[in-house]
Amino acid sequence: MSVLIQREPVLNRHKTITASRLRVHASSVEAAATELARLAEAWPESRDVFVSFVDPAMADTLLYWQPPLNVMLEIRADRLGDAATSALIADVVGRQIPLCLDDYNPGLPLPLKPGFRFLLSDAGTQPDMSEAPASPLAKGLADSDAFTEAIAHGYAGAVGWFFLHTPREPSARLSPGHARIIDLLNLVRNNAEVSEIELALKKDVTLAFKLLRYINSAGFGLANEVNSFRHAVTMMGYDKLNRWLSLLLVNASQDHSAPALMQTAVIRGRFMEQMGAHLLPKAQLDNVFIAGAFSILDILLGTRMEVIFEQLQLPGNITEALLDQRGDIAPLLALARTVETGTAEELQRQLAALGLSAQQCNSAQIEALVFADKLQFS
Repeated sequence: MSVLIQREPVLNRHKTITASRLRVHASSVEAAATELARLAEAWPESRDVFVSFVDPAMADTLLYWQPPLNVMLEIRADRLGDAATSALIADVVGRQIPLCLDDYNPGLPLPLKPGFRFLLSDAGTQPDMSEAPASPLAKGLADSDAFTEAIAHGYAGAVGWFFLHTPREPSARLSPGHARIIDLLNLVRNNAEVSEIELALKKDVTLAFKLLRYINSAGFGLANEVNSFRHAVTMMGYDKLNRWLSLLLVNASQDHSAPALMQTAVIRGRFMEQMGAHLLPKAQLDNVFIAGAFSILDILLGTRMEVIFEQLQLPGNITEALLDQRGDIAPLLALARTVETGTAEELQRQLAALGLSAQQCNSAQIEALVFADKLQFS
């Protein structure tokens, strides 16, 4: 079996993503160590990274791999009494690698040393963590309401994709702010005259301010400040303006989960773009990114996807992928979802069907995390 990695976000009590959890599927310690060492060359450094081995015996990988400084190793609770695990823990602690304990329950006696930084526990079977000896993180949450309940019962945060599910009834219409961004996106996609785009910007002071702030940021690298909307549109060009507005729409949610949702959307879009580069012409990759980023637009904007697409004019292959799960982008979207919530077996089958490798998939995930962390977008 190839080394396959799947990821989950780690969120604090405010629903902000504070770390990433990488779940490593591997058939041997040697293979896992080699793959993790390869990935460490482009490791995401902005947030902590929990490394969880699906087969607990593979945790011995840490004996052969020097992880980046932001890595935390997960140890399974049922392995605490094992002699090999005790030796591994002693080695890891000696190298000052932080530890987390997975599958913790309140009745489990913990050794005085080492100290575990986080305790991961299934909130369904262990609902109360008010007396936990370290910061408890909930697993297995069904939706945002379950997260709220877990926090009320002592959990400090959670691991997983619960924030993609909400019991809230979707709105039947878009908010005025979202509709204005979509109107501007439609103008750009239809190659409207610069004067039309300039007029649309003048009708929304907040949107216009964000554009000028973005184009005058250090990251854009202009020698002289841009003060007019016409100049801003001309300098950016329609392709960059289209991508910026697409990201702005993703960033427009007022939901309490918006930071986590936005990061998820960007990571998903970037992952699909990276994987699509092995399959599709370069000219199609912007559409692949936008399809990924827009795949949770209904959650971000609090309405049904059909309502959004009644107003948002997008290329046919994006619409086919998001509404009908067909077309050349659809397999990449299915792959992105499996990386998040599917099984290793499903992931292997999909990669094989696309002619893609586990290494390509792992690299794309790491690169997407780095991309989202570095993205400075307002």
